[in-house]
Amino acid sequence: MSIMQFTADHRARFMGSGWMLAALVGVPAVLAAYLTVSGLLRLLPADMWSQALGVTDFADPRQLLYRHAFLPRLAISLLAGAALGLAGTLLQQVLRNPLAEPTTIGTNAGATVALTVATLYAPWTLEQGREWVALAGGALSTLMVLALAQGRSFSPVAIIISGLVVSLTCSSASALLMAANREYSEELFIWQSGSLIQNGDAVAFEFAPWLMAAGIAAFLLLRPLRLLDLSDEGAASLGTKPVVTRLAGMTVAVTLSSMVVAAVGVISFVALAAPALVRLAGARTLRQRMIWAPLAGASLLWLTDRLVQVMPFPSEIPAGVATAFLGAPLLFLLLPKLRTIPDRDGAMLSSVRRRSGWAYLLPGLVAMALVLCAALVVGRGAAGWHVASASELADLLPLRAPRVAVALSAGMMLGVVGMLMQRMTGNPMAAPEVLGISGGASLGILLLFVATSDVNRPVMIAAGLVGALVSLAMISQTGRRQALAHDRLLLTGVAVATMASAFSAVMLASGDPRLDTLIAWLSGSTYRATAADAIIAAVTATVLLAIMPLTIRWLEILPLGEAASRGLGLGLDRVRIVLLVLASVPTTIATLVIGPLSFVGLMAPHMARMLGFQRALPQLFGSAILGGMILVSADWAGRMLIFPWQIPAGLLAALVGGPYFMVLMWQRRR
Repeated sequence: MSIMQFTADHRARFMGSGWMLAALVGVPAVLAAYLTVSGLLRLLPADMWSQALGVTDFADPRQLLYRHAFLPRLAISLLAGAALGLAGTLLQQVLRNPLAEPTTIGTNAGATVALTVATLYAPWTLEQGREWVALAGGALSTLMVLALAQGRSFSPVAIIISGLVVSLTCSSASALLMAANREYSEELFIWQSGSLIQNGDAVAFEFAPWLMAAGIAAFLLLRPLRLLDLSDEGAASLGTKPVVTRLAGMTVAVTLSSMVVAAVGVISFVALAAPALVRLAGARTLRQRMIWAPLAGASLLWLTDRLVQVMPFPSEIPAGVATAFLGAPLLFLLLPKLRTIPDRDGAMLSSVRRRSGWAYLLPGLVAMALVLCAALVVGRGAAGWHVASASELADLLPLRAPRVAVALSAGMMLGVVGMLMQRMTGNPMAAPEVLGISGGASLGILLLFVATSDVNRPVMIAAGLVGALVSLAMISQTGRRQALAHDRLLLTGVAVATMASAFSAVMLASGDPRLDTLIAWLSGSTYRATAADAIIAAVTATVLLAIMPLTIRWLEILPLGEAASRGLGLGLDRVRIVLLVLASVPTTIATLVIGPLSFVGLMAPHMARMLGFQRALPQLFGSAILGGMILVSADWAGRMLIFPWQIPAGLLAALVGGPYFMVLMWQRRR
């Protein structure tokens, strides 16, 4: 009787999960089908559909749009969604990581930058097809991510952090290439954002065989992939080779995701959402997930593409932007499922020699003064490089001085806040940009742009501060629930930054008349810096440098760990609240005056420690000096490198900071 009852319960659970999976795929598919049929009826009467498909009347624009735009777009949305669903399932199984997908492990970014370079500088490489170039770039970036994560046994968090750093670096490189080739920038932006717009059915017909071959290969690998649920020793004892299996599965997944990038650009988070949702709906086995995840991915991308076509925006939002906007909250929901490996580095100060570094402070001030003078005096014009004379400075200072002052003040603030956060969390990779404070501040300001047309500086400061504090509250709650799992703090910050980035892309597609200002601000630019901005930033930086020495005792003790801090009499809750406010206010001001920058707050404290500023107080001033120098230098170089065009300072700093972050991870790996 008990066996029969068990069998009945098992059958009931199986049937229940089957209904849930069918609903997961069917409901979005039905909604997408309704929107598709409605769009078709508006384009062409139903009695002409079969005729226009078989024998298209080239004199009828409606039939041309139906046959060569509407139907190919429908086909590619289904094919790309299915490919991403299968790729995500394979990556999550191979890496044992519920957050693994082509975006989070860097594959998409590598394929994108490879195609961008080939399009701009080596178009002959595309003669044999874009797929091979995309595959080479995606494979290279994925190998880089795996190399960075190897030192931590390919832990899920290490892979995701490595992938996101590689992605940001590749994205900065792509944006820099677009800035240097402005005549192609609009087309490249639309393609990189994941647009499913088609001009003919060639792409769909070329993509279908790749998907079919990858699907066959994936199911041939089904048995060895299932054995990866065991330990490597257990899988090997059953006759499989885990390394070979992982390599084969990764090859299929990277190939599929690179093909999608080559066909339609970057479609974010579908490969994350489809496997996660089918797992939640009851697909427990790998076979079930490999069947249902492609179906779910196809229906989700089909529905998303139909929705972006009916949204009331002056221009269509690319499907890749819409999926990124929906995927970041899913990242939050899946964070508790991550397994972390304890940080072997221990307390941040445990391995450093306790040198003060005061002897380096004066040379640092002299170097900063020289950088400021060069930024104000040395420039490039139509006649070439030029050093301004005293009479010329009278005309140049009103233009250059606000930019230099804003860059200096913002860099100093981010350097100090980065030092504060690294000591407060005990995590040497913490920074206001990485932990999402800059992203939260920018998201608050973007929401203000949506809510009202009357935007002024005090209101923007308030909105940015609210966004930064909300972001900090989310990060703090993650740390509290996960017992100060520092890697999860980084991923929470990344999720906030992803939402801010996706929301900014939606704003760019909205047709807002303030887009010029918004674009310059989002790229981390000093283009529109005014004397008022310079005063606000300078006053905030001065106040921060005056207050921070009062917290030095806290910053010396906190890296020793929570138990030691409590034993030495620190009230951790009160201390953390004070320090979080001290971190959020200057970060908000820096984000307001120059945009959401990347990696300045990470690089400056590390460079200060390497130069000898290892005690808290000297590191405070060393980080401020170096942060200011980094951003002033980036702003000056951005004005000069591709004159008369300009590269935003934040973009150039991110392009330098990404490789720095990777070098830092490589050193920790060793």
